[in-house]
Amino acid sequence: MLGKGVVGGGGGTKAPKPSFVSYVRPEEIHTNEKEVTEKEVTLHLLPGEQLLCEASTVLKYVQEDSCQHGVYGRLVCTDFKIAFLGDDESALDNDETQFKNKVVGENDITLHCVDQIYGVFDEKKKTLFGQLKKYPEKLIIHCKDLRVFQFCLRYTKEEEVKRIVSGIIHHTQAPKLLKRLFLFSYATAAQNNTVTEPKNHTIMFDTLKDWCWELERTKGNMKYKAVSVNEGYKVCERLPAYFVVPTPLPEENVQRFQGHGIPIWCWSCHNGSALLKMSALPKEQDDGILQIQKSFLDGVYKTIHRPPYEIVKTEDLSSNFLSLQEIQTAYSKFKQLFLIDNSTEFWDTDIKWFSLLESSSWLDIIRRCLKKAIEITECMEAQNMNVLLLEENASDLCCLISSLVQLMMDPHCRTRIGFQSLIQKEWVMGGHCFLDRCNHLRQNDKEEVPVFLLFLDCVWQLVHQHPPAFEFTETYLTVLSDSLYIPIFSTFFFNSPHQKDTNMGREGQDTQSKPLNLLTVWDWSVQFEPKAQTLLKNPLYVEKPKLDKGQRKGMRFKHQRQLSLPLTQSKSSPKRGFFREETDHLIKNLLGKRISKLINSSDELQDNFREFYDSWHSKPTDYHGLLLPHIEGPEIKVWAQRYLRWIPEAQILGGSRVATMSKLLEMIEEVQSLQEKIDERHHSQQAPQAEAPCLLRNSARLSSLFPFALLQRHSSKPVLPTSGWKALGDEDDLAKREDEFVDLGDV
Repeated sequence: MLGKGVVGGGGGTKAPKPSFVSYVRPEEIHTNEKEVTEKEVTLHLLPGEQLLCEASTVLKYVQEDSCQHGVYGRLVCTDFKIAFLGDDESALDNDETQFKNKVVGENDITLHCVDQIYGVFDEKKKTLFGQLKKYPEKLIIHCKDLRVFQFCLRYTKEEEVKRIVSGIIHHTQAPKLLKRLFLFSYATAAQNNTVTEPKNHTIMFDTLKDWCWELERTKGNMKYKAVSVNEGYKVCERLPAYFVVPTPLPEENVQRFQGHGIPIWCWSCHNGSALLKMSALPKEQDDGILQIQKSFLDGVYKTIHRPPYEIVKTEDLSSNFLSLQEIQTAYSKFKQLFLIDNSTEFWDTDIKWFSLLESSSWLDIIRRCLKKAIEITECMEAQNMNVLLLEENASDLCCLISSLVQLMMDPHCRTRIGFQSLIQKEWVMGGHCFLDRCNHLRQNDKEEVPVFLLFLDCVWQLVHQHPPAFEFTETYLTVLSDSLYIPIFSTFFFNSPHQKDTNMGREGQDTQSKPLNLLTVWDWSVQFEPKAQTLLKNPLYVEKPKLDKGQRKGMRFKHQRQLSLPLTQSKSSPKRGFFREETDHLIKNLLGKRISKLINSSDELQDNFREFYDSWHSKPTDYHGLLLPHIEGPEIKVWAQRYLRWIPEAQILGGSRVATMSKLLEMIEEVQSLQEKIDERHHSQQAPQAEAPCLLRNSARLSSLFPFALLQRHSSKPVLPTSGWKALGDEDDLAKREDEFVDLGDV
């Protein structure tokens, strides 16, 4: 078996041992080479994409049990992707049933999706980086979407090996400049190919009108106002051009501290309470400036804390919650469970898989995020409190928690358009540093923290526990996570709206050239055909029933979101001022990262949370009201479709929830057929029916990792623990053993 990871360069002077075992004879390779030339396997390039280097006579391994099978072809590297062009694609390619991406093929790896590159030297696996003195006989690529590619270079010409290996390392590992991203090459070349947005489009929140619409939808326009003080980013480059603040807050205060320390509105609850976020003011040593900041923050606080009717609770996410380092460390351990080089390695780690999963702490971090969101929901829903989320830059954990709270409290966010609009509002316009957190430029590995992926994992827990409440599926979440690394969409490739507009030529810096128009990830027709897009929509989604005019009049004064949990009596806050009378030293701390403390004591908060949580789960679920997840240990699960989809041994054929879904869709079709017959008899107009995904509907035996493992091979390893498998030893050893004598006694 290959070594599990020896860090170092690719140098060395010792000649490689002939340890490679090939199941393809050299004679067959030369024969196939002629066939490939005749077939002329073509490389499909996107607009603006250029071929950089390539190598022929490369074997792409397909791991199956303990054997290694190779598919012969070319390995190419462009400024957009690494691609393998095999001559035996007929077995893997099926236009009728395969769930395909039109931009990235099954054997394509975008350069941004490459995580680590390894080379095998004398059966030892080493990390490859920088200039190599010696080139490997085998190349292993670990991807950020958890795919593992293995290429044998033993039959490739030496010069081609040097070019392809050096090219791949340079274009995936070396630091890049923003303007050198393929995003800009594609935008320039495809300016005339812009895709028109559908009628029911995602709200982008890049205009004042969009924010006013959201205020009106959530009934927040009575207490909050959309401002344009940051038009042209003249006040703060971190904030969007338009955002919402409390109505009593003067706009000149926004300018005074360049957007820091300003309560930014996120969302309003049906009872009038609101969710806000605020970044910390920078620490200053000058006592005069400290006093000005103290007075400023105290005034800001009074605009959102007016007891006894409006009480604010502060949540300091920078000091009282997760750290980015914790998230990074946990995910680094977690992802190693799924980056499996071969089936032998899978079975070797199988027996200790759960202990490795627990030690990664990834599921515990998900549970903590969901718990924090429920705590804030309880404050807003049960105690009628405004909640102010505090973070150093309000662009990481603030985005995560505020999005989860809205997902739990607002059924509009559980529709596909609503969910996409939520991401635009809280993450894209909220200034989440996608460029740094995804490490697209490879400039600082320490900044690479999967905060957005953590959010999607938390959303998946809700989707998994309450499927009828969501219009989108787990497949939608999976392909959305994959889209983080496709550099033709602008959605996840900038740190702020200012950075995007500046580099797209929309701020007048480059007046001679026409501003570039980039695609957004929300136009799914760019990636998927209509047939495949049906898998992104949940056929079991329970739509909100439409009320007639008489019913609407009777409910005029009730909020549109009827909640499953009745409101409890609000409690007064023991704290009436923003600052307590403490020393100047403490004030300096308050004005830095620690600018608040929890208003309620931890014991009181825990009691309120438990009562709220248990009360909600004791009632029937209203899919168009408040929605809380189960957060007990066993209820937080691994997102199998995303993390296990490339591991054949992990799939269950004809089982899991996919089989249940298939049976439900059969019943839906039968009911729809009966309804059509009834409609025909009554000569009434046929009502539009929900379309069931045809791939799911027509498949007899599906994989539990459908649709990504629809046609993947299945490993038939005996069902034995790893220890028992090892105890049996090799087949040769078994053959040499003598039959054991077993005394059966008197029969």
